[in-house]
Amino acid sequence: MVLGIKEIMEILPHRYPILLVDGVLELELGKRIVGIKNVSMNEPVFQGHFPGFPLMPGVYILEAMAQVGGILMIKSLNLEIGKYAVVFAGIDEARFKKPVYPGDQLYMELEVISLKKTLSKMKGTAKVKDEVVCQAILYAAARELKDLQRT
Repeated sequence: MVLGIKEIMEILPHRYPILLVDGVLELELGKRIVGIKNVSMNEPVFQGHFPGFPLMPGVYILEAMAQVGGILMIKSLNLEIGKYAVVFAGIDEARFKKPVYPGDQLYMELEVISLKKTLSKMKGTAKVKDEVVCQAILYAAARELKDLQRT
């Protein structure tokens, strides 16, 4: 593993219950990243989505992909850790191909289309085993944490 949970928590400001990256398996600065999310029945979202037949919500899959992309942005642009957060700026062409269940391991690969602090664009693919479960074009921007706080 290239990055474990300790390093991920140093890079991302997210915490339970919305930290959705458990590890980074591959990292090519400025090019691509592969991250994983171990989907557990213990996650609070499954209390309501859906009782009796739990499915990982599509927005959670997209958020997990975005967090992996955020790690790539922060590392590639050499942004000061603890000073910046990467925020969603848009999503295009999101498609959900198959459901994700508790017990699955979600593999998320993001490839850079363009990489800038002000606006980055990445092509994301999420898989369980070798089956594509989600694809999307994700847009994100790096913002200083102090600028994100409501005054």
